[in-house]
Amino acid sequence: MRTKLKQNRLVLCALLLLVPFITWADTAQWEAPVPERITWQKTPIALALTVGTEKRVDFPGPVKVGVPAALQSVLRVQRVAGTVYLLAHQPFEATRVMIRAVDSGAIYLLDLSADNLSHPKAAIQILDPELGKPDVTAVEEQPLPTLPAYGYVALTRFAAQQLYAPARLLRDLPGVVRVPLRREAVQLVRGGEVEARPLVGWRAGDRYLTAVKLRNLTSQAVTLDPRTLRGAWLTAAFQHNRLHTAGDEADTTVVYLISARPFETSL
Repeated sequence: MRTKLKQNRLVLCALLLLVPFITWADTAQWEAPVPERITWQKTPIALALTVGTEKRVDFPGPVKVGVPAALQSVLRVQRVAGTVYLLAHQPFEATRVMIRAVDSGAIYLLDLSADNLSHPKAAIQILDPELGKPDVTAVEEQPLPTLPAYGYVALTRFAAQQLYAPARLLRDLPGVVRVPLRREAVQLVRGGEVEARPLVGWRAGDRYLTAVKLRNLTSQAVTLDPRTLRGAWLTAAFQHNRLHTAGDEADTTVVYLISARPFETSL
């Protein structure tokens, strides 16, 4: 009897010793493979798929996938935020697929292919070293250089030079940029004697500069007066303040208008 009890105790001890190994082996069998990390170096990444086996690819952030038309019937693509799941339904040759990061706009290129061979099942993790670089604009606390504040005379002179000076004498003013402008006739001058058509517009900080072509429509000379202009203008300067009769080579001039709002709004 005692001999049998000793045998049972020995068997129990042996089983207890084996439990950790059995548990470890069982857990290891179900653990997911460690993802394969690939650093994006602006070179297309070749990725071979096994037909019928889903492949997971993790990106640094949310992405959009551009699937070529040639792959839409043979490749299933599903994305969840920054994770893309690829499943090939049948073999296909290497085809380039473009992945765009939603937040940063970065582009990643994958050269996908599929066959019936067995390929590693581990997920792919794409690392982008560019995303780890500090944002210089956010780190720098130095004030940005301010653009020079141009006076009304300087802006008017600039506009006149752009229209009348030889090309070799034209100079840009830092911070003065062109703005879109409709070139249809507008009711700028009261009385109906003078036709007005916007030629070109600029913006300089919080000021708008517009050059408007004026043409006499009557058989009598017209003397221009800023008080006859419609609109809210900070300044108005005429290239010539007198228009000859319609048809004369001097029946046209330009007025330079400076306003606090866009031309159409100020008018």
